Amino acid sequence: MFRQTIYETDRLYLRILKPNYFRQVLEYYKRNHNFLKEWEPKRPRDFYTAAYQKSQLKYEYNMFKRNKLVRFWIFKKEDNKLIGNICLSNIVMGNFRSCYMGYKLDNDEINKGYMTEAIRKVIRIMFEDFGLHRIEVNILPRNVRSLRVMEKLNFEKEGYSKRYLEINGKWEDHIHFAIYQDSFEEQKCAETARKLIFESNI
Repeated sequence: MFRQTIYETDRLYLRILKPNYFRQVLEYYKRNHNFLKEWEPKRPRDFYTAAYQKSQLKYEYNMFKRNKLVRFWIFKKEDNKLIGNICLSNIVMGNFRSCYMGYKLDNDEINKGYMTEAIRKVIRIMFEDFGLHRIEVNILPRNVRSLRVMEKLNFEKEGYSKRYLEINGKWEDHIHFAIYQDSFEEQKCAETARKLIFESNI
């Protein structure tokens, strides 16, 4: 299970937020409204209100306490700016031990490696702390940046689903990816070996 509600990487904090952060969350969504709408389902009319975001954070925190869903909000260490989030949903344990992952980043912070850095940490948390076996991701074929993230993190392409999700009012195809706990451990061992070889040659 989760050991804490704040994690960190070299450049980022990953926080599981309580409802009192609703103003920062609302500000994030408002300033990224036009950027995000191309990649997401249509939002309800009251989505961009303080009441909605406060209620949503309360709901998600309750789901987190029940180990059904967790959303890691991404903050930059240098200025504590909220720049995105990574959501793990449909968490099922038992013999399945799997979930779905989705993520989004601030338009002003793309192409800086933040999302790759954050997801790498989240994968480790979900496998090592939470005990998952598998994490699944569905991506629009035209979302080139997300496809690059999957490649960098060694997610495996498992299939192609036609008209899988309704995005911005249109049913869209998605490419299905997954990463597994055992393959992630193999990657960690390989990275450690490469680091040791590099350090021995310095």
